[in-house]
Amino acid sequence: MRVLVVEDESKLAGALQEGLETEGYDVVVEHSGEGAYFRVNTDNFDLLLLDIGLPGRSGLEILRALRARGVDTRVLMLTARDTLDDRVAGLDSGADDYLVKPFAFAELLARVRALQRRGRGGEVLRYQVTDLELDLPSRTVKRHGVPIDLTTREFELLAYLMRFARQVVSRDTLAREVWLERVPTTTMNNVIDVHVARLRKKIDVGHDVRLIHTVRGRGFTLRETDV
Repeated sequence: MRVLVVEDESKLAGALQEGLETEGYDVVVEHSGEGAYFRVNTDNFDLLLLDIGLPGRSGLEILRALRARGVDTRVLMLTARDTLDDRVAGLDSGADDYLVKPFAFAELLARVRALQRRGRGGEVLRYQVTDLELDLPSRTVKRHGVPIDLTTREFELLAYLMRFARQVVSRDTLAREVWLERVPTTTMNNVIDVHVARLRKKIDVGHDVRLIHTVRGRGFTLRETDV
């Protein structure tokens, strides 16, 4: 996967390049809006990590220009701005996801992997199982119309279970796809069990229909009926 990192803070750009290359990504770095605009118009990338506040052209200007030309490269916006208006502006301009600085590299990597899995053509941005709704662009979850506050990891876990709703998902699969652990361990299984238990409390407590089920010896499933 080829990634263009557009970030004017040299130290952060270097850290992102080093971290992503360690994970096997092919990374190119640009430090200015003008440099990034030239690069995306002359080269091909699978993903852009695009800072909003750039010298020259802003990240939003670059993004709007790309979308106006019909370029559908996945874009993860990086910004220090965390107001609702800022997030809406980024998403309305065509961003696929939005990450606020400072952030942990593990979270950025999880977002990159999620975008990589999703792809673009025919991608599903919203999931619904009975009265449970999950919206990927806004990263919101509601049950019976009531918002549910989830941590980043809980959101990624729920998104994966909803993506494969009514199928059994093993702990090994969750460790690999949600926690990005290449080699599952007993400790990792315990961590997954704890997160599933917390998620189940937030999603199912107070509702007549349970949605998150444990399938003994196999893993977990999200469905309307008991297993």
